[in-house]
Amino acid sequence: MLTARRRVVASAAAALAGALLLASCGDSDGGSSDATTLRLWHYEAPNSAMGVAWAEAIKEFEATHPGVKVTFEDKGFEQIQKTAPMVLNSSDAPDLMEYNKGNATAGLLSKQGLLTDLSAEAAQRGWDKLLSAGVRTTSRYDTNGVMGSGKWYGVPNYAEYTMVYFNKDLFEKYGLAEPTTFDDLVAAMDTFTKKKITPLANAGAEYLAQQYLYQLALSRADRAWVDAYELYQGKTDFHDAAWTYAAETFADWVKKGYIAKSSTSTKAEEAGVSFLQGKAPILFSGSWWYGRFQDEARFDWGTTLWPGSNLTLGSGGNLWVVPKNAENKELAYDFIDITLSKKIQNLLGNKGGVPVAADPAAVTDPKAKELITHFATVSDRDGLAFYPDWPVPGFYDVLVSETQKLITGSDGPDGYLDSLQEAYDKGVPKR
Repeated sequence: MLTARRRVVASAAAALAGALLLASCGDSDGGSSDATTLRLWHYEAPNSAMGVAWAEAIKEFEATHPGVKVTFEDKGFEQIQKTAPMVLNSSDAPDLMEYNKGNATAGLLSKQGLLTDLSAEAAQRGWDKLLSAGVRTTSRYDTNGVMGSGKWYGVPNYAEYTMVYFNKDLFEKYGLAEPTTFDDLVAAMDTFTKKKITPLANAGAEYLAQQYLYQLALSRADRAWVDAYELYQGKTDFHDAAWTYAAETFADWVKKGYIAKSSTSTKAEEAGVSFLQGKAPILFSGSWWYGRFQDEARFDWGTTLWPGSNLTLGSGGNLWVVPKNAENKELAYDFIDITLSKKIQNLLGNKGGVPVAADPAAVTDPKAKELITHFATVSDRDGLAFYPDWPVPGFYDVLVSETQKLITGSDGPDGYLDSLQEAYDKGVPKR
């Protein structure tokens, strides 16, 4: 899911998919040629687009590698986020693992020497030439663990971005227009609160709350602002107009009842379920929910990009990374290639994912087409702005705890922004 991407330049040949085609597999070095097991970790839900596509990729892998079995272990996002450095520095490291991208996550692990350098594989298999510049940003990290240049340490096989999910049935019930403008969104939230309905599904204990706030900041920001914050190409001032607007607006939304104070301890799964159950009419979150909502929602729902903003959270998807201590690296490289094949990419697209190597004509599901069309819109306007927790190690936990204080009212916007500034400044590498 979660967090940071770069300018994604959609290729003309795959404009619908918003990404470039991948080359066919080549030979690669490393790993055991006679290995009989590939240990794989990822944290996608079984009925998500990625979960469905990767389950099929496992079947394809085993069919094309006679005598080799995939041992899949389902790990939670938070579990991997918190334990990866310890696990990867042990003999228990898997052969292949899904991991969050960005300076504070994959970048940190690369700096610590826990990930395999995939640069030779990227060149040999064509990943370096055929993944777009935007997708490559989160694949490569320099010696300081800063994304965008240096060696390849991960490969994404999908893209992601955030959007407003809304319950069309509830909007229609209360005579509300679909939220195509920011005023529409605010008017809808006002109406729902008057009807004693908390409009926004939120998760203060995990990533959702901080992403609401970051999106509010992005609505007052530009590309230079994002580059300064995420890539250190300039100074970041948390008391500037964008961050101040975001913190003050978020706090005001809590006071107005748009966001429940009780959501301070809510997790992302609970927020998603509240939308699925028709309790929360609006959820702002990522495309990683799309396939699941297609599968489980029993009401009519729609999506729109955050109204009134050219920028939104998003990037190439989470990365396949190969731990430095992996025993069967060659098998891991082969599995990455299979997830990038047309068969798997087309399946991912039709199940509600954003593929990077699909045949546009093969994506036939109407909602899937809508998802990919929105992504192309964001890509075309250079609107992918990564995620708020990416810039420095440990910032995710800071954002969670400080945003919780905004929700409870134990701290105000100024104190909130002071705390973010202090943590950010401590974490920015000397360059």
